Amino acid sequence: MPSLFSPLEIGAVSAANRIFMAPLTRCRADAEHVPTALMAEYYAQRASAGLLIAEATMAMAGHSSFWTEPGIHSPAQIAGWRRVTAAVHAAGGRIFLQIWHGGRACHPLLNNGAQPVAPSAIPITGDEVRTPEGKKPYVTPRELRDDELPAIVAGFRQAAANARAAGFDGVEVHAANGYLLDEFLRDGANKRTGPYGGPFAHRARLLCEVLEEVCAAWGSDRVGVRLSPLNSYNSMIDSDPIGLATWLAVRLNDFNLAYLHLMRGDFFQQQSGDVLTPVRASYKGTLIGNMGFSADEADQAIAAGRLDAVAFGTAFLANPDLPARIRMGAPLNKPNPATFYTRGAVGYTDYPVWVPA
Repeated sequence: MPSLFSPLEIGAVSAANRIFMAPLTRCRADAEHVPTALMAEYYAQRASAGLLIAEATMAMAGHSSFWTEPGIHSPAQIAGWRRVTAAVHAAGGRIFLQIWHGGRACHPLLNNGAQPVAPSAIPITGDEVRTPEGKKPYVTPRELRDDELPAIVAGFRQAAANARAAGFDGVEVHAANGYLLDEFLRDGANKRTGPYGGPFAHRARLLCEVLEEVCAAWGSDRVGVRLSPLNSYNSMIDSDPIGLATWLAVRLNDFNLAYLHLMRGDFFQQQSGDVLTPVRASYKGTLIGNMGFSADEADQAIAAGRLDAVAFGTAFLANPDLPARIRMGAPLNKPNPATFYTRGAVGYTDYPVWVPA
């Protein structure tokens, strides 16, 4: 598969291949959201990816939605991540950190009783959140005031600066999957009027402000962004997802980012459509595809110029040596969903590498 294994320049970073690891929430940080030694082992095992994109990480305190997800807002968290990046670099890898605000997906039991915030007072339905007291329904969020948004923008900028101090090669701004920035983007969750609601340009205003500050903190060639225009996860929907994706692709050209990371589908098949084609036609930078790609399809998409790289999720979770397995045509380990969000090494660092017979 010559296309998958060709090198790629992504902004200021050189990727040895185009088999990237998608950000995967694994909940292996400690109670203070500090990355652990086990996390350093996990990411170093997967350093043969062209680029590792580390899991959703709290840009600022008080917005947890996974109980033991990592953060990047305290000195201890920066130090914990520094152990991770050192291990990845020692293994020859490159790693970006996905910085994130949980928005309405947060819960009071995870945030000292604080009510979650969102663009509009609309709760997530049909699912529950993991808490120390077991799974609980999501609560109705508080609608953010316009004058509260600059502090969120500043929090993302500080998170980017902290990621740089922790030794990352860059950051990915998480604007997907029904978390805060995505909630502002899509009109199923954003019913605001005024400068942050209504037309595409207003709904995208917060994301653009975040990107401006994150790029100012580090340089746009070390910043990526992830979008999921079709994904209905976290009760998300939009009245015109293709139009939104196309508008965003054009607008994001202004930032000269390292990449745009696009989820092409919907976990729950509630929305469908082709977002890759219009985004590829409109976006002039590096485009990473994600969701359900086989190695063959990924190679063909890259060879045809439809994508520049593909990010693999659960395949990389269960196969630390995924590029080598693809190159050799080796069988893949099957992921175990029962251990995706548990504690410890089981289902995390104990997946075997391929040993030819």
